[in-house]
Amino acid sequence: MVMLLGKKIGMTQVYDDAGNLLPVTVIQAGPCSVMQVKTVETDGYASVQMGYDDVKESRRIQPAIGHAKKAETTPKKFVREMRLEDGVESEKKLGDSISVSAFNEVQFVDVIGTSKGKGYAGVMKRHHFGGFPASHGTERKHRAPGSIASYASDRGHGGNLKKGKRMAGRMGAERVTTKNHKLISIDEEKNLLVVKGSIPGPAGSYVIVRSVNKG
Repeated sequence: MVMLLGKKIGMTQVYDDAGNLLPVTVIQAGPCSVMQVKTVETDGYASVQMGYDDVKESRRIQPAIGHAKKAETTPKKFVREMRLEDGVESEKKLGDSISVSAFNEVQFVDVIGTSKGKGYAGVMKRHHFGGFPASHGTERKHRAPGSIASYASDRGHGGNLKKGKRMAGRMGAERVTTKNHKLISIDEEKNLLVVKGSIPGPAGSYVIVRSVNKG
């Protein structure tokens, strides 16, 4: 599996070879520095840790600065790791740089990001409830959730609501994975990936791009 860290630039439209207009998202992916290579012998599992987007040392704690110096690089804002399958050793070495060229043989990708935060939202916005009738005597309760019925108590487990009851609450700002985006084009000079469709998060947010995991 190929993985790269990046930043969502925004959306636009491009024409394919057949003349169809496609909605696409532009992602600035890499170059990423290999910050650490974990092995079964030293860490109990195998993985490659990579970092993206330089940050001033004054904005990082000393352990993070020392961790970056081991890889002969600068501290990074966005650090994640790609876990490897059991028995598989990484071809990457500490301090290596990974660019978008790693996706040259890839046709489809998964994108992991953090969705836009919507704040505290009601049931109609958060769960698509239909609301109360707009006429026939309804007064000032059009967007109310209605009765929570037997979900008011979880018998035998306390007086709290049953877990999973759809009610008002914080919406968004969650880890979201969108799968099987077609990789439209790669710009190695500008470190850009152009993928079909929309991906999670606002423009400027960090994302993880990986080749499709068929497992």
